[in-house]
Amino acid sequence: MGFAKNKNSLTAAAVFVATVALVWFGWGLNPWWPLMWFAPLPVLWFSLRSSWRVASLVAFASWMAGNLVFFTYFHLLGQSPIAWFANFGSLALLVAVGVLLFRALVLRGAVWSGIAALASLWVSADWLRYWTTPHGTAADLAYTQLKFLPFLQLASITGPWGMSFVLLLVPAAAVAAWHLRKHDPEQAKRVACVVGGLLLIVLGFGQLRLNLTGQQSTVKVGLAASDAPENDLVASGPDATRLLEEYAAQAKALATRGAQVVVLPEKLAVVHDTDATTDDAFFQPIADAAGVTIVAGQLHLSPGPNGTLRYNRAQVYSPHASTASYDKEHMLPPFESNLTVGTQHLTLPRNGATWGVAICKDMDFTSMGRAYGSLGAGLLLVPAWDFNMDRTFHGHMEIMRGVESGFSIVRAAKNGYLTVSDDRGRVLAETRSDSAPFTTLLADVPVGHEHTVYQSLGDWFAWLAVAIFAAVIARTLLLLRRKPGVSSR
Repeated sequence: MGFAKNKNSLTAAAVFVATVALVWFGWGLNPWWPLMWFAPLPVLWFSLRSSWRVASLVAFASWMAGNLVFFTYFHLLGQSPIAWFANFGSLALLVAVGVLLFRALVLRGAVWSGIAALASLWVSADWLRYWTTPHGTAADLAYTQLKFLPFLQLASITGPWGMSFVLLLVPAAAVAAWHLRKHDPEQAKRVACVVGGLLLIVLGFGQLRLNLTGQQSTVKVGLAASDAPENDLVASGPDATRLLEEYAAQAKALATRGAQVVVLPEKLAVVHDTDATTDDAFFQPIADAAGVTIVAGQLHLSPGPNGTLRYNRAQVYSPHASTASYDKEHMLPPFESNLTVGTQHLTLPRNGATWGVAICKDMDFTSMGRAYGSLGAGLLLVPAWDFNMDRTFHGHMEIMRGVESGFSIVRAAKNGYLTVSDDRGRVLAETRSDSAPFTTLLADVPVGHEHTVYQSLGDWFAWLAVAIFAAVIARTLLLLRRKPGVSSR
């Protein structure tokens, strides 16, 4: 008995270490996408060979420890250790509950319900979190797969929800099939064939979509950013004048090299209503002379009935036209809790195409992408500002919005990347914003809008996941008193 106990302890320790490593490197700030397909495997496998108490403890502890990779990032965002524990503790708890449901159902013969348990629970909770927190889809597992382009195309049908579901469904099916291989080989084959076939269909569709990219008109885009400390958000006055003048020089140089649109980062400087003409004086003459559209971010202050109103604004300078503006709609707490939320999207008609404007965190929300997709946008221009360490984790989230709703994206971020991506999620051009005092990028980007299923039907798959989870719970309650190993068929 002592030997068996020691063996179980060693197995639990091995499962813990393996899961921590897979979650840490598969879901960190620079995720290696193949690892997330394996991350749930150890705890799911272990759950069928241990007591429910030990299984739940190992699942919770290992996912919690793996998510320590985000601890420093949360501190950088001004969040307390308690906030980190609350956020990632709830995610680890989801995994633990999903593992227990998997265990209970598979051991009682309800194999298909068990396979769907963790995936449907995760997506249901993820969707609820999307509507109840200010962070949108930021914690979605689907973002770990941005470099797996054939799989990423599923977002054009289901949004991120379908990707997360399949990502958790496949390892659950693999463990269930392995468990059934001896005492029910026919069921094991059915599980392998059905889920394996589903994965092949998903990847086949994705590869086909990648290959069917049509001929589209293109525009040449220019991006510029500076990470120099003296060029952080500066107050109005001489420093703001100097910085805006330097950015204007970069925009002019890009226009000279052929850029038809130039995107600069968010919050270049603090601009008062009374300074607006001065601000316009830097960029509007360049737009007029070179025939280039310039999108520049600023922190704009306006007098209001109860004090000063503060906007995170993108000013759009078009050739020989009035200046247009877009105010950010999704703020990052606590840094932007004092800013006024924007309420209007902005589109720009250009040579038969439609361009849209958004700012940084706006792109964490699927609803923003769908809104611009419904307006026919073929190109989205996004000033942004990241935190260096999240240049990949957060800076690439917008790539999925383009896949979901059919448009290319040009994103210029301080402390991040200058990125150009198309509606298939392919990064067409990219460079770090800290590679020089001023970093610039010039690239051609397609601007044709492509209609997608997700744009039309929205979160239909999230609703489906909720329905599946409800069925899983109902099945669990019916089988709860059935002894493990007794088939329900």
